Amino acid sequence: MTSGSFTLDTPYGIISITDTAVKNSAPALLLIHGNSSSSRIWHHIFSSKALTSKYRLIAFDLPGHGASSNAPDPETSYSMRGYADLAIYILNHLNVESVVVFGWSLGGHVAIEMMPLLPKGMLKGVLLVGTPPALGLQQTDRGFLFKDGHMSLAARKDFTEEEVRQFARSGAGKGAFESWMEDDVRRCDGRARVLMWKRFAEGVGVDQRAIVEGTEEFEDLARRVLVGVVNGGSEPFVDLDYLDGISWKRLWKGKCLRLEGLGHAPFWERPAEFEGILLDFLKDASQVE
Repeated sequence: MTSGSFTLDTPYGIISITDTAVKNSAPALLLIHGNSSSSRIWHHIFSSKALTSKYRLIAFDLPGHGASSNAPDPETSYSMRGYADLAIYILNHLNVESVVVFGWSLGGHVAIEMMPLLPKGMLKGVLLVGTPPALGLQQTDRGFLFKDGHMSLAARKDFTEEEVRQFARSGAGKGAFESWMEDDVRRCDGRARVLMWKRFAEGVGVDQRAIVEGTEEFEDLARRVLVGVVNGGSEPFVDLDYLDGISWKRLWKGKCLRLEGLGHAPFWERPAEFEGILLDFLKDASQVE
């Protein structure tokens, strides 16, 4: 990553943050990583001159992940809402006035959780990769492909070394694995997996599908925020047909995009192709009133 990394002492733990600190009128891009990963997954994005020259990029390691500390209060912090509250705490600390949030996998769920919590007009867009908007067992059973062994590991506290290798490789995509991914899985506080998934399955948090569909009290919010959905065509953990069946209120390009031959992390697997997609999304989201 680029320079500008530091730690911030927060109520959710000591959090590792990277901020390019670009100052211009464009919205900042906040990147939120997935379960048992870290902000190292954004390496290609932080290395993109096309992105770093136009946008302020901000990433952080969730509590219990990467270079951040474990949460001092796991019951509060290790949940979609806890992570969303932390993300907003960071944006406020950094005096961010306008933002687009790119959430990968777990990070996408956190991004949706943030939507009703941010001040009106601050959030311009949300880009979801590997994330099925859901809440509670009925929806998660439909949105995720539970037959895949990765999903059972996603909620488990302790891993064997073989499970560490399996989990790390399953998210990387063919030919895209790097050894630090195993280090991230080993480092993750297993309580984060258990508590986050338990609350999600129990229906604790916002109704994510209702938010992106703009039902009832979320209609105005959903009209104001551009939502992009981009997945690998060979996504192994999310039911892409479930995503197509959602009545998205303001869906970028009017459809969920599938990138053929790619898996759970298309931005990592084929970074040059994804760079163009991300730039297009940021341009369109920047124009949201």
